[in-house]
Amino acid sequence: MVSSFLRRFREDDKPFFAAMNADVRVMEHFPSTLTRIESDALLERIDAAFDERGFGLWAIELPERAAFAGFVGLSVPRFDAHFTPCVEVGWRLCREYWGLGLATEGARAALRYGFETLGLEEIVSFTVPKNLRSRRVMERLGMRHDPSEDFDHPSLPEGHALRHHVLYRVRSRFELGSP
Repeated sequence: MVSSFLRRFREDDKPFFAAMNADVRVMEHFPSTLTRIESDALLERIDAAFDERGFGLWAIELPERAAFAGFVGLSVPRFDAHFTPCVEVGWRLCREYWGLGLATEGARAALRYGFETLGLEEIVSFTVPKNLRSRRVMERLGMRHDPSEDFDHPSLPEGHALRHHVLYRVRSRFELGSP
């Protein structure tokens, strides 16, 4: 496992963030890649979340290796579903840093922050059924999947290939998956 450092985004992260969001492989389980304008707007929302809520998505830095490798953290979904309002743990990594354990390591830190510092009772995560890499991370974190709670993402139209999502949950009383 590679040691990483979580921090708030900086202005110099913008081009790396935009390149990650424009990568077709990175975004294969999302409706589309993001343009530079969309990526910059997402960064503005991420920064605003910290100011509004005191938590958000952190940039992943790999000391001595990469100033930016992706992001991980906590967010509040902006749609209505049977499990909202809630706090979600999520991540996105630049392709060259896949398979190093960064998503699991960072998400574990985010979950601890959510439970121990924010006092949350539960944190969720969700993705499309075919996103096996993310589902494995969720399972390593000790998150539980109940197929009866899976849902159709309300931001995507009927018939869209990515509309159906699986929902995972972890409650503060559960021990987080071990490293």
